[in-house]
Amino acid sequence: MTQDKNAVGQDRKFWGLIPVTAAPVLMDIAKQMEDTGFEGAMALQMYGPPWGNLAVAAAATTKLKIAPGVAVASSRSPFETAMIAMDMDRISEGRFILGLGTSISSINVGTYGLPDYKPVTYMRDAVAAIRHIISNAHKGLTPYEGTYYKADFKELTLTAPPVREKVPIWIAALRSKLAAAVVEIGDGLLVHALWSSDYTKEQAPVIADTLAKAGRKRTDIEIQAWPWVAINDNKQQAIDDARPTVAGYCGIKEYEPFFASSGFQKEAALLREGDQRDSLAVKHLVPDEMVEAFVACGSIDQVMERLEPFWPVVDSLCPMAPYRHFTQEQSMFYADGINKLVAAAKR
Repeated sequence: MTQDKNAVGQDRKFWGLIPVTAAPVLMDIAKQMEDTGFEGAMALQMYGPPWGNLAVAAAATTKLKIAPGVAVASSRSPFETAMIAMDMDRISEGRFILGLGTSISSINVGTYGLPDYKPVTYMRDAVAAIRHIISNAHKGLTPYEGTYYKADFKELTLTAPPVREKVPIWIAALRSKLAAAVVEIGDGLLVHALWSSDYTKEQAPVIADTLAKAGRKRTDIEIQAWPWVAINDNKQQAIDDARPTVAGYCGIKEYEPFFASSGFQKEAALLREGDQRDSLAVKHLVPDEMVEAFVACGSIDQVMERLEPFWPVVDSLCPMAPYRHFTQEQSMFYADGINKLVAAAKR
């Protein structure tokens, strides 16, 4: 029997991912999530802006919070990000949370064509600028002079007052340096799916220490984990279906330390020798125990047991299914499993 409280002694909260699909289908998904008891809906930036499906989800619901999980901070100006955050907060009537992330250098430079920014420095700059703009665009903006973003706002026409002058900003972190910065400046910390429950527990003292140094309380920030889950009563089938996703992440250099820390450095190195974009071709190099180290596989009860160690550290979970090389039928099957898991947890 699991406990029913999170790390700050409140009721456990679950978020879920919403896809990009036809608006009527998306409205039904969002309404079902709200009725099931999800706290909020997240939309990924893969690779396009994550606003459209969030707006549809907001229109279909009255309580469900909405957030990008995450918008890449450097792929657009902090001014544009601040403006869309105010628009989304208006559309959702105050239910919007701005989720930001740095992405990784190989995508920022190689796909978005961005300069190779220092991610922590850029994130600090962007968050400060976005907050400055949201709080003051309706009153008159003083110039902003940051490391990367600089603006005098001389041509800015005053905007309508925002729904909230402070829209919560949750920031995704992969490594400890950015996580420490997020704990200092963010309203929420979103931890990567490669943060296993063991790794997350190891970071708890670091988070507490960083909060203390910043003069903040644990309740000043929401911490949310994004565990991979593959819910299937046929556990071996769940492991096999999840294998290409783990293989794909092994092929990316920035993620290598997480596999090494879990004892799979050799396997990750072999996988990196293959084509990381074709995880089907190398999935046979991922042993079952490696899949299970990063993906909770099995029945609802088995997965809930695997997720239990997160709760002493986090406020909420956003469980997500593996996705690489999934058919539409597989995606729907594993998404339905997550809905059933949340429904069971809410009983």
